[in-house]
Amino acid sequence: MTSSPAQPSTASRPVDERHLSADLAMDAVTLRVGDLELMSSYYENALALAPLEEQARVGGEVHRVLGRGDVPFVRLVATPGLPGVDRAQAGLFHTAFLFEDQASLAGTVLRAAQDPRSRFAGTGDHLVSEAFYFTDPEGNGIELYWDRPRDTWQWSNGQVAMDTLYIDPNAYLTEHLTEDASTDPGMRPGIVGHVHLQVGDVDAARRFYVDTLGFETTVGSHPGALFAAAGGYHHHVAMNTWNSRGAGPRAATLGLADVAITLPAREDLDALTARLSAAGISYADSGRSVAVQDPWGTPVTLSLPGTSTEELLTR
Repeated sequence: MTSSPAQPSTASRPVDERHLSADLAMDAVTLRVGDLELMSSYYENALALAPLEEQARVGGEVHRVLGRGDVPFVRLVATPGLPGVDRAQAGLFHTAFLFEDQASLAGTVLRAAQDPRSRFAGTGDHLVSEAFYFTDPEGNGIELYWDRPRDTWQWSNGQVAMDTLYIDPNAYLTEHLTEDASTDPGMRPGIVGHVHLQVGDVDAARRFYVDTLGFETTVGSHPGALFAAAGGYHHHVAMNTWNSRGAGPRAATLGLADVAITLPAREDLDALTARLSAAGISYADSGRSVAVQDPWGTPVTLSLPGTSTEELLTR
């Protein structure tokens, strides 16, 4: 059971020493949760996810991975007793789950909207994508979205045109919802498409995520926010200060515990560790993954393909 789709062969692929590979993929996001059964049942019902694997650790901490098919979407770590999510601090703005067509998106949006524990947070036609936003029972943001075809995206000077236009959710469901997507949306595949973070300072976020990790800026002019990606995607990560301007290092709370990224080959990890070393940023290298923290203490793990759910559980 793997945590990301198989990657293309990299035997003859040159490694870009300055940038992350165009073949990277976002992986399961880890959330610390106060009520594991509540949160697990929410993601199972509202997002049509299924439990994939579970591990109990010494001391009673339980880790549970949920996803669709063999693709993990989230890892929930039961840590009761921690303070709740603080929207004024650095951490998660939302995890964005990407679906392959509008019917798949509509089916999941309907499920999320029908769950009374969901808090609907709006819609957005972003020109490159169509998105619907919710908040889970413990305050973690969720985006459900579909990408428009890449050949319709508009680029200028290396940056992609994005906007936030209103989508009428009822009209969208009427137009795109099919019977099978409505009946069993969990049979439709999906992935973690991007992760949007709250940070204390956009310039500091740029130095870490772009200059050091190696993402490339795709939208750098939006007030209080930065969007970045690899391989010409609209964004794999975003960072904003809309709620968290000036926030310092994160305290131990519920919410985001790890941002996971898959890189194609060990050579990509080597190029990454060279950039981290040059920047004077400490990291841990297990051979198959590199773990580092951003300036606010948010863990980021970059791993080789084929990470099993068992390995994901041990992070």
